[in-house]
Amino acid sequence: MSANPWQKSSFSSNDGNKDCLELASTGGGPLLLRESDEPEVVIASHPMRVAALLGAIKGGLRP
Repeated sequence: MSANPWQKSSFSSNDGNKDCLELASTGGGPLLLRESDEPEVVIASHPMRVAALLGAIKGGLRP
């Protein structure tokens, strides 16, 4: 999966801290997600589901 260009949040620092979520596009297919500290574990999800997750996070994850 190293062929995908992984992107970190602009809020992530480059000081060696590996506590962040990275995203990669597959070119029209699912989005790939992984944690920086475990890059070998990758989750594929539909872009709309990722958008819903990010919206919930930004909104405070109210049940």
